[in-house]
Amino acid sequence: MTSTVSELIELLSLERLEDNLFRGQSRDIGTKYVFGGQVLGQALSAAQATLEASRAAHSLHAYFLKAGDIRAPIVYQVDRTRDGGSFSVRRVTAIQHGQPIFFLAASFQEAQDGGEHQLTMPEVPGPEDLEPAAAVPDKVMATLPDKIQRWLSRQGPFEFRHVYPRDELKPPKRPPYQQVWFRLGERVGDAPELHRTLLAYASDFHLLGTTTFPHGISYYQPNVQMASLDHALWFHRPFRADEWLLYSIDSPSAQGARGLARGQIFDREGRLVASTAQEGLIRVVADAQAAAQVPARG
Repeated sequence: MTSTVSELIELLSLERLEDNLFRGQSRDIGTKYVFGGQVLGQALSAAQATLEASRAAHSLHAYFLKAGDIRAPIVYQVDRTRDGGSFSVRRVTAIQHGQPIFFLAASFQEAQDGGEHQLTMPEVPGPEDLEPAAAVPDKVMATLPDKIQRWLSRQGPFEFRHVYPRDELKPPKRPPYQQVWFRLGERVGDAPELHRTLLAYASDFHLLGTTTFPHGISYYQPNVQMASLDHALWFHRPFRADEWLLYSIDSPSAQGARGLARGQIFDREGRLVASTAQEGLIRVVADAQAAAQVPARG
């Protein structure tokens, strides 16, 4: 297993301190603060650890309260809110330095049969027909801040292939939608709960960035502030995070220094396996130093 994949799985595997108390570590992946997908995946991992395996997560709703300190561990406190006949609910609080930085509410369900329908997957080229993202030229890379250099040069655990690539360093104005194929870089175990935490981690990529498309701005620009405010994720059907998935994203609105994005995640067979939604902070300010105080997320 590659180092980045094994590091991610280790990152999502929490230390159990007490029955409802867990501790997770943080990783510096080139963002100024803790990556939102890390907290989302770890919180889901903590909630899953308090449930019977027969109940699977079907929805998550989360709020990012404060930027996470990348140098410190995070403690996750789970409240076993309800265990009913078919559904269970958990609330998770992520704590750093004695203060809550994140809230998550998650609902779990016993497997049940019922009517089914779904929207059709967009017709796009397959991942094999798309080139991996081109490396940033060395001369351009040298002009960027150290954090962004590490973000752009790092070979992460997930591979992404954009159907409509955009130059984030010189972003053009274009409609607010995109499609991105992604998968974990290596095969992992079969446990469905592992694949759900991996998808929760990956679901934070590209959502908020889509809201910037009509405005010709990017989180790489020093005068742009961007940060996730909330995140919702619904699991619909079984999937594997180590097989190609299509992330189809649109942004219906941006206003009040906030942008809203929605996503649908399909497998190669066209099954809708998950849906997402996220609102985030987007500010263009005159003071680039002030902008640097807010974490940039893609």
